[in-house]
Amino acid sequence: ANMKRKIKFYKSLDETGFSCHGGEAEWSLPHRNEDGTWTPGEWMPEIEGELKECENGYHVASFRQLIYWLAPRIFEAEVGSEIIKCHDLYIVRKIRLTKELAGWNEDEARLFACDCVERVLPIYEVKHPNDIRPRNAIEVARLFVNTPTKFNALRFARDAVCKAWGQAEDVASRYVALSAVYASSTYTYTAFSAADAAQAAVFAVREAAKAEALARGLNESEALSVGLKAMDVMEEWQVMRLRQILEGGVNGGVNDVVD
Repeated sequence: ANMKRKIKFYKSLDETGFSCHGGEAEWSLPHRNEDGTWTPGEWMPEIEGELKECENGYHVASFRQLIYWLAPRIFEAEVGSEIIKCHDLYIVRKIRLTKELAGWNEDEARLFACDCVERVLPIYEVKHPNDIRPRNAIEVARLFVNTPTKFNALRFARDAVCKAWGQAEDVASRYVALSAVYASSTYTYTAFSAADAAQAAVFAVREAAKAEALARGLNESEALSVGLKAMDVMEEWQVMRLRQILEGGVNGGVNDVVD
C-alpha cells in the first residue's frame, strides 16, 4: 500500500542501538554533526519476500503509535515506498535512521510515566480518599529524577503502591495503581516501564468510564463504547504530552499525519 500523504516514521531501539521489540537487528545509527545537522545511518539490508507483521519486514511507528513502542532511544526513519499498515505499527522493506530524538532519555521517560498516572489519580482517589500511596509513588518518582540517591525512598514508595494495587477492589483503581507501580519502577528500563504506565492509565480511564456508564443504566455494549471513547481521548493526551517532551514545546516540528 502506498501512502497518499507523507507520514513521519519512528523507530525505537535499546540503548546500544539494537531492536528491542522483537528481532535482534543491529542498526546503523545516524550521527550528529558539529553544526547540529545529522548524517543518516546506512540503509538497512532490504527485506526479501512478502512483508508480514511480526515475521518479515522492519517495524516502524507513526508518532501517534509511539506511545505503544517506547524504548530507551527513539529515531526518525526514512522508508522506501512499500509500506503496510497494521493495527498499531507499519511494516516496511527499506529503511534508514535519519536522526535521534535527543530530548528522550531515562529521566524524561519517568516523568512522562508520572504525567500519565497523575492524569488518572482522581479515579483512584475518589474511591480511596484516604489512600495516598499512588500519589506518593508519583511524587517520589519525580523526586528521584532530580535526586537519584533517593533509591531507597523510590523502592519503599513502589512497594507501597504495589500493595495498593493488590488491595484495590474496582478494576479502574487497580489500573491506576498499576500505572503508578510502573512509573515508580526501580529497574533501569525506564522507557519500557513508561509505555506500560501509559497503557495502564489508558485502561484505567476506559474502565472508569465504563463503570460510570453502567451505573447510569446503559447496557454493556453502550458502556463499552463510552469506555473506548474515553480511552481514545486519554491516548490523544498522552501523544500530545510525548510530543511536548520529545520536541521541546507543542509545535516543535513533528508534523505527523494523524492516521
